Amino acid sequence: MPEPNELLRAARERTPSRSTPGEQMSRAELADAVCTWLWETTEAKYELDGHYLAKLERGAVRWPGAAYRAGLRHVLNVEDDSELGFVPPGGFGAAEPEPSVSSVVDIEDELLEAGDESIAQLAPAEESNVGDLTVEQLLADILRITENYLRAPTKPLYVRSRAIRDRAFRLISGRQPPNQTRDLYAVAGWALNMLAWISVDLGRPDIAENHTRTAWACGEAADRDDVRAWTRAAQHRAAFWQDDFGRAASYAEDGLRYATGSSSLYLASVLALDLARSGRHGEAREALTIAKRTTVRADVPELGGPFFCTPERAEGMWADAHLSLGEAHLTRRHADHAIALFEASPHLVRNFGSERMTRLQQAKAHLQLGDLSTAADAVAVVLTTPVEYRVRPLIHRINEVAALTRMSQHANDPQARQLHDAIRVFTRHPAIRDATGK
Repeated sequence: MPEPNELLRAARERTPSRSTPGEQMSRAELADAVCTWLWETTEAKYELDGHYLAKLERGAVRWPGAAYRAGLRHVLNVEDDSELGFVPPGGFGAAEPEPSVSSVVDIEDELLEAGDESIAQLAPAEESNVGDLTVEQLLADILRITENYLRAPTKPLYVRSRAIRDRAFRLISGRQPPNQTRDLYAVAGWALNMLAWISVDLGRPDIAENHTRTAWACGEAADRDDVRAWTRAAQHRAAFWQDDFGRAASYAEDGLRYATGSSSLYLASVLALDLARSGRHGEAREALTIAKRTTVRADVPELGGPFFCTPERAEGMWADAHLSLGEAHLTRRHADHAIALFEASPHLVRNFGSERMTRLQQAKAHLQLGDLSTAADAVAVVLTTPVEYRVRPLIHRINEVAALTRMSQHANDPQARQLHDAIRVFTRHPAIRDATGK
């Protein structure tokens, strides 16, 4: 007999019913809430029901599919799968298939095709076409995607971003007042930047650049500084993850000309990191000083998700910059403070992707300062990341941690070897296969 999943049952029973005041949420109601959230988030239909929830609570299935785990985490208001008693078979086994779409894997062909399509839209984006549509719904769809990125399965969000891009361009070719044409270009620009962000996370920054070229043309056609600023941020990111730090710095610096809201904090922070990685240490320290003095205007509308920079997200980048400057003690200080801010954030707005990257900076600082035990504690949190959220930048950074465990001061320590082996297991299961198909 399988062991019952008491954690999942307890989480459901402490969640109030949305239909019957004073009662706990039933299995059927929980299933409906999960399916509703998945539909609102991804526009993909799922068939979770009370019978399957009973199967999960009996322990007959200990590792449901990525979409169901994401939906259950959201509705039951928990941070990770372990709080619901979900354990991958053998540590990192395959999830039980779901009746609809997959989360991330096997979309390499779609990445390539979408990148080519974005380039094809470059010429019309630079022209002055007109069309007829109110764009509130398209903007609401983009907002939903950004808020749920790295919280919901990635593939449906990618597909939805692509559909919004295509719909916006179709409408632009019609007839509408010029102000609505500009709004449609803005929608297309946001969708393209989302496609670029996902492409980098799935290991194809080269394809991301196809999206960002057309996104920039859309920002120009829309005459929208917010689109321009975040497009430069996306271009910086694509260059950065190709180790082209000089070009990344140029994008970040130019983006600051257009930044008004939190993009100003993001771009100032990544500029300091780019300069540090480029070996321009004096300029990097000056840029860090400016970034730390940057204040964000509260009256500027923000999309959220990747396109919103909180103080803790920025401080995580400062930690990275100080590490590149050889200042591990300052990295530790900023990383510790950033993690405290992340942990204090409300669950629904907490940026778990940036938090994981900051924890790895924290771990690297502790390793360089000789504190192996505390470094292992920081990495342990990251090792719980569900497979579908192990994006390429995260894999890259955790490999850097693994390399530090082989330094002479740790090489013969059993805990260092154990940490190194755990990271090797973790990196065998990225969110998408390597671009070579291996």
